[in-house]
Parts: sequence; C-alpha cells; structure tokens
Amino acid sequence: QVQLVESGGGLVQAGGSLRLSCAANGTIFSANVMGWYRQAPGNQRELVAVITRGGTTNYADSLKGRFTISRDNAKNTVYLQMNSLKPEDTAVYYCYCNVRARPTILATTDYWGQGTQVTVSS
Repeated sequence: QVQLVESGGGLVQAGGSLRLSCAANGTIFSANVMGWYRQAPGNQRELVAVITRGGTTNYADSLKGRFTISRDNAKNTVYLQMNSLKPEDTAVYYCYCNVRARPTILATTDYWGQGTQVTVSS
C-alpha cells in the first residue's frame, strides 16, 4: 500500500509562485515515474508534468517554461515549481506515482494523491 502526501497548494495572485511537494510513503522498491496532473471545474484531468528516476521530463506544451518538475529519489518525493501563475492555472493538482513494490515482481501500480487546491486570483 502506497500513500501520496501532497502539500504546497494555496491562494496566490497572478504572477506569483507556488511550490508543490508530494512524498510517496509505503512499500516502494522503485518509484519509476512521478508527476503532476490537474483538473479544473468542467475540464478533464490533464497532464502537467512527469519525471522518471533518471530525470527525463515531459511537460504539457502550454506550461513548459513556467513550471519545473524535479524529484528526490532518496525520499521518493516529487516537486513542482510554478512561476508566473495565471488565473487559468486554477485547479486541483493531483500527485501521481508509478510504483514497483518488490524487486522480484515486475508489475507496477499507479497511485494518486488526494489533490491540493491551487487558486490564482487576477
């Protein structure tokens, strides 16, 4: 069983910055991919950014340049630095982690955090 603990959300004015953190706790041999998705009211959940253990990243094109994802493999923690925030960034941000639980089993499991609210005022 793995739990993702998110923090860092809140209310910020347009142009401001926030840093989200997500720590994966539980039975984890390898957190292969970690990242962030978001969902605004009336919209589908969409990719924000993901990062592999080796540091390879994938960003939503519209967010590249403003958002930066990073991770601490020793702590199984992923971060999202959000700069130059816009009102359209307002959404619930969900942490994601793909976990391999044991070295003897190749199967992996996807886990999701409960979500943290990010609100950007104009």
